[in-house]
Amino acid sequence: MPRAPSKRHKRDGALVYEKLCDMREPVSIGLVGAGPWAGMVHAPAIAAGAHTRLAGVWARRPEASAELAAAHGSRSYDGLEELFDNCEAVAFAVPPNVQAELAIQAAKAGKALLLEKPLAMDLDGARALVEAVGEAGVVSQMVFTLRYSSAARDFLARVADLEPFGGYGQFVSSVFDGGPFATPWRLERGAILDLGPHIVDLLDAALGRVVSVRAHGDPLRWVGMLLEHESGAVSEASVSMAGRGELPPARIEVFGRQGVELLDWSKLGGDAFDRMITEFAHAVRTGEPHPLDAAHGLHIQQVLAQAEAQLLGP
Repeated sequence: MPRAPSKRHKRDGALVYEKLCDMREPVSIGLVGAGPWAGMVHAPAIAAGAHTRLAGVWARRPEASAELAAAHGSRSYDGLEELFDNCEAVAFAVPPNVQAELAIQAAKAGKALLLEKPLAMDLDGARALVEAVGEAGVVSQMVFTLRYSSAARDFLARVADLEPFGGYGQFVSSVFDGGPFATPWRLERGAILDLGPHIVDLLDAALGRVVSVRAHGDPLRWVGMLLEHESGAVSEASVSMAGRGELPPARIEVFGRQGVELLDWSKLGGDAFDRMITEFAHAVRTGEPHPLDAAHGLHIQQVLAQAEAQLLGP
């Protein structure tokens, strides 16, 4: 196992990280899951990463695991523990209830975690996972996809100069019409847990930590959320998975005393996943916490759980 970097290395930032990666073996990452998202994002990003290696794949369907592993020059494992024994970190691309259970096992095995949103299907599961991460002292990082793109980071940097006081976010998809992401948990719970994390996370980053939410609508049709931020700003988020036809791209607008800034999903580049994997490797190698860690994922899920509870009642 590679030796931990010194504090001197840690404080030198990205340049030293590049030097560290030149001297060290790539971070070996095991992948749990072999569905569409694992095949589209996780496996290719890890396998192609300059500082990562796809150590293997495990899935509940052995044939899917074997096919995905072979496509990226890796191996498929029959047992989860065997995968853990052959990697330093684990990436998850499974339904939230499965992730909550298996990621706790990985944390107890001392593995760094790359986690999907939401952390779990309910707050109890999300809290248990975050507690396990803390007790094990392992690195964790969330796949809040948009936050890793250059366009989103440039947007957030510009927003900081606006003296922002309000904003709006909208994300409408056609998942209910079918396709690879029309999975049982999405069809049952609707847009709040699937699309909500993207919008609420970006508004949280742009306007300050969300401290309260008031929701209206129907999770299986259209949901509106009024968010109040620690900064005093107020924002509105609208999400739906019941759209049809040609849908407009998701967007975030932030308004301030110095102007307005817009983030349009259609203008995002293709660099998000490469940066996500590189930053995960950095966190694993240095032990430095990532700002988009499991604790942040829990914060966003707590906001969404409050909204869902208001819509569904006791």
